[in-house]
Amino acid sequence: QKTYLRAATAAPSLGHLIMDFSFTEEQQMIADTARDFFAENATSERTRAAMRGEGIDRELWKAFCEELGLGGVLVAEADGGAGLGHVEFAAIAEAAGAQIASLPMLGQAMACSALSAGGSDAQKSEYFPQIAGGELIVATGEAAKVAVNGSSLSAEFVCVADGAIADMFILAGPDGAWLVRADADGVAVAGHTTMDQTRQLATVTLTNAQAEALSEPQVALAAANRTGFLCLAAEALGGAQTCLDRTVAFSQDRVQFGRQIGSFQAYKHRLADMMVEIEQARSAVYWAACAIDENTDDPDLAVHAAKSFCADTYFRCAGDMIQLHGGIGFTWEHDAHLFFKRARSIQTMLMNGDWHREQIATMILGEAA
Repeated sequence: QKTYLRAATAAPSLGHLIMDFSFTEEQQMIADTARDFFAENATSERTRAAMRGEGIDRELWKAFCEELGLGGVLVAEADGGAGLGHVEFAAIAEAAGAQIASLPMLGQAMACSALSAGGSDAQKSEYFPQIAGGELIVATGEAAKVAVNGSSLSAEFVCVADGAIADMFILAGPDGAWLVRADADGVAVAGHTTMDQTRQLATVTLTNAQAEALSEPQVALAAANRTGFLCLAAEALGGAQTCLDRTVAFSQDRVQFGRQIGSFQAYKHRLADMMVEIEQARSAVYWAACAIDENTDDPDLAVHAAKSFCADTYFRCAGDMIQLHGGIGFTWEHDAHLFFKRARSIQTMLMNGDWHREQIATMILGEAA
């Protein structure tokens, strides 16, 4: 992964990537607010309760949308949203990921990007206020084959994140993208028990189901995927940072042979390695967010790099968290397994790291040619 990141930075047209990035005062305020909100409300007890139920903390989602007003973070103010950019969204997703918040943030953000980029004015007017207010939960899916018969669709969409709790879907195929209501005739949703119970998956089957086509499907799908990759990368960054923070705190409390275990050299080396990986992941996330917001010529390269690198960083940090906590890290009562499961699911969700690195290699080789 580091090789690909170095190659990307060295590419001739990407010299502008060396930058001194820092939040504006407003962005820092949003990041601080989101971090405090999730730290106070997305507790382990509430997350575990959501896992035992439908995989979503509906009260937390209501507060996020209504009290913070961030349900439509990527929706323009004119359409009833917060009118913020992907940098602010990444900061919010990072804060949510740090607490493994059980929210349908991924599908919601992808849907907002899809509608903003490829939806009609009528669709935006009808759906954005409901999405921003948290009244309408939207999930997204993609299938390799979709049978279209006028305004009705027949297809099967697998591994739809939060599909079992969605009120509406944005579903894409090779020849289009459509809005489909979950309660429409011909729509069958089957939820699955998954390793990460905070973001459960579902299979959505359409049989001559009524659908509403997006006007620019390819543009909508590209925008949705960029936002989805960024969302998962930012969540991974937040989760990895919490893994490090909690392990450092444990190393200062746990005493063996009359010393804090964090004072042992081998232990410190593992913590240092985690920190280095996390700082690289942080750079990748906010490079990707800036690339999208500033409409540079490399947003796709940036989001592929961020998703692959951050997902693997999170998985490594979550595994180190378990090992460096010793025996207690393997217990159900400790939260380490929650981070490990979320990290593993992020690795494979919206394509795995090998696929993303292949996209990066193709872009760089194509540019070099």
